[in-house]
Amino acid sequence: MHSLLGDLVAWHLSQQTATTLGKRLYDALQQAIGQGDIATGTRLPASRDLACELHVSRNTVLWAYEQLQAEGYVETRTGSGTFVCRQLPESHPLRDSLPEAGPDAPFPMASLSRRGSQLLAQGGAGARQWGAFMPGVPDVSHFPRDIWRKITRRLSHRLPLAALSYTAPGGYGPLQQALVDHLRIVRSVQCSADQILIGAGIHQILDLLAKMLCDPGDRAWIEEPGYWGIRNVLTINGVDVEPVAVDDEGMTLPEPGEGFCPPRLICVTPSHQYPLGTVMSMQRRKGLVARARAWGSVIIEDDYDSEFRFYEQPIPALQGLCDDAPVIYLGTFSKTLYPGLRISYAVLPRALAGRIKMAHSELYRGGNGLAQLTLAEFIREGHYAAHVRRMRQLYRKRREALVAVIERTLGPEYVERQSHAGLHLILALPQSIDDVALSAELEQCGILTRPLSGYYMGTARRHGLLLGYACVDAGEMAQTFMPVAERLAARLSPGQVSAAGGGS
Repeated sequence: MHSLLGDLVAWHLSQQTATTLGKRLYDALQQAIGQGDIATGTRLPASRDLACELHVSRNTVLWAYEQLQAEGYVETRTGSGTFVCRQLPESHPLRDSLPEAGPDAPFPMASLSRRGSQLLAQGGAGARQWGAFMPGVPDVSHFPRDIWRKITRRLSHRLPLAALSYTAPGGYGPLQQALVDHLRIVRSVQCSADQILIGAGIHQILDLLAKMLCDPGDRAWIEEPGYWGIRNVLTINGVDVEPVAVDDEGMTLPEPGEGFCPPRLICVTPSHQYPLGTVMSMQRRKGLVARARAWGSVIIEDDYDSEFRFYEQPIPALQGLCDDAPVIYLGTFSKTLYPGLRISYAVLPRALAGRIKMAHSELYRGGNGLAQLTLAEFIREGHYAAHVRRMRQLYRKRREALVAVIERTLGPEYVERQSHAGLHLILALPQSIDDVALSAELEQCGILTRPLSGYYMGTARRHGLLLGYACVDAGEMAQTFMPVAERLAARLSPGQVSAAGGGS
């Protein structure tokens, strides 16, 4: 249910062009207040209600409200809510001091740290994580729930009491061994069970690695463009991130010059670069491993969706290129099974495995025993491999359907050709098209995309939209894509429309 005030904010939000959603929402509210569209003294919607209306995370609304309060646009009243101030910053001088807090004064809102505010301002997690063209999300409706349920029920009857407690450091042995056997066959990863750490998502494992391998001020190379989650996890741990350009062969390898300081971490997605989709060449892979070994750097290999390669076999993982490679291999079941499972894993170098696993137990405490044991049986009995094969064929057909409708309605030049894998493709846009504004407008009509420019740290940004095709049936692809084509066509010049084939 939408309120008039919520619709007003949504309209102002659609007019904003800032990079991050939090900044766009702040700008929208500040503009609406400053122009008088939201009158002084007006009670703003509760953060949870406004988040639901705008389809954004509550943290995004809280961050915008807190920024407005800090600058004197809004005030909170205990038990009543958030109100637009009677006097706005432009109409009164800044006060030199705050009034003394008396016994009846309201408790002030707790402020966030600078890095906390920065995290929310740059965050990419939205309130909606399922829907048409949401990138990075699998079609969970095809998950074999009956098979999973039967395995869970069978294990529950003979579940050891230890599985109801915290796990031993690293996770449950049956799942570790199942991963050893699976990864050796499908990814050429060479390891033993004691090198495997089971975690609750890639973000948790990366957070652990940043804490254990880096001191504040250490440097990490990340891909440019690259996944915002990696950047944010490293940054909030005090690691200085340095974007390194990606070309058709993956992350480029800068030549050391005078004053060169090797990075402590090198974070890459070599099998299917996120978001561009390039595959790191074998020559580039070998060069990266050799340099990391010489520099004493650690490569973080995020192999997030290598299972979904549609036309050729994937190149083996970096981890297996040589014995004792300076590589930590990360994998997840969020793309192949379902994100809510929250089971990921890391293959650690032998020299680090024991200490990293002990640190994981110290900071996060392992658990989820029944789910881990169920997953181990699911893999061991062949259900996992069969499910991946079925989904690979399904996603291939959906990708082909999306490519076909883009080429028919816009033109072949609008399809980014580097990616023949994974769960998304890039709708390439002219640089004159504001992909942030277009993505925000599409979100208002229920189409969930990501602006490509938002994955860059530098100013040289390509424009495009990440379109996740996994959750859209092939037969419904053309109809589902129509809002994207129509809103894009409205932004194209006559010459661009003509070059794109005129639409329809």
